[in-house]
Amino acid sequence: MTRITIRILAVTGLLVAAIVLILWQSGGLAGLQQWAAMQQREAQTLMAGALRRLRAGDPGANWALMSVCFGYGFLHAVGPGHGKVLIGGYGFGTKVALGRLALLSVAASLAQAMTAVLLVWGGLTIFDLSREALTDLTEDSMADISAAMIGCVGLWLAWRGLRMLLRAGRAAQAQHHHHHHHHVHDADCGCGHAHGPSIEEAAATRSLRDAVALIAGIAARPCTGAVFLLLLTWRMGFFPAGIAGAMAMGLGTASVTLAVAMLSVWAREGSFAMIPETGPLAAMARWLPGILQLAAGAVVAIVAMTLLA
Repeated sequence: MTRITIRILAVTGLLVAAIVLILWQSGGLAGLQQWAAMQQREAQTLMAGALRRLRAGDPGANWALMSVCFGYGFLHAVGPGHGKVLIGGYGFGTKVALGRLALLSVAASLAQAMTAVLLVWGGLTIFDLSREALTDLTEDSMADISAAMIGCVGLWLAWRGLRMLLRAGRAAQAQHHHHHHHHVHDADCGCGHAHGPSIEEAAATRSLRDAVALIAGIAARPCTGAVFLLLLTWRMGFFPAGIAGAMAMGLGTASVTLAVAMLSVWAREGSFAMIPETGPLAAMARWLPGILQLAAGAVVAIVAMTLLA
């Protein structure tokens, strides 16, 4: 694939992401969200039928339940949600490999399902909570906790973007004054002792910290549908089937967040592809990483605040 083709594809990704964002903010996707909500209700009916078949001993009921749960997770993720905003904002604002962001998307969705499992199991066995109390805890308290965590991640990304801009400014100023000092500032000066973390070690630490923050922010708010399923299967006496169904919902959700992850990385690459390699605008390449991370973090924080309002 030629460099020109790659640039065209990258710019196309940026345009697609911009169109989707504009449609989402303007309400242009309301019809899609209404369709998804209607299909979720249909999926709930099919889920109830699969549970009745499971209780009757139908050998194919387990597979039917898993299929319906996967579809429910997909439909649930089509609507507005905090996970897509966080994954998309991180992918657009941070230089991250698509494969790694895809793994984070799947891990976060499965962790969200596991949160529902632990919430129902712990609430019923340890704290003896009622169904209504568990539902209220999911929709109110845990939703607020998740939104607050996502807001903190957004502010953290914005702060990192601001620091990147400040560093870019200092580098531009140093280049402007033509300081040609050839000092090597490295974690290893050759004396045999490490005076600080290497670039690779620092990047690995930041990557792990980012992964934990992303997964925790998404997983803190379990899917209400998964909680309902787990409550029903607990009462009917086959809780393991409910756990498997919750995981299937997580995979269905992940199928959508994976698409968001791909689009966000695609859009980021498109932003860089639009900068010419030579000429007065070429210097924008120095500033763009900080601008993207600052903007993405601000958007994530603003969305989180609207969820808290």
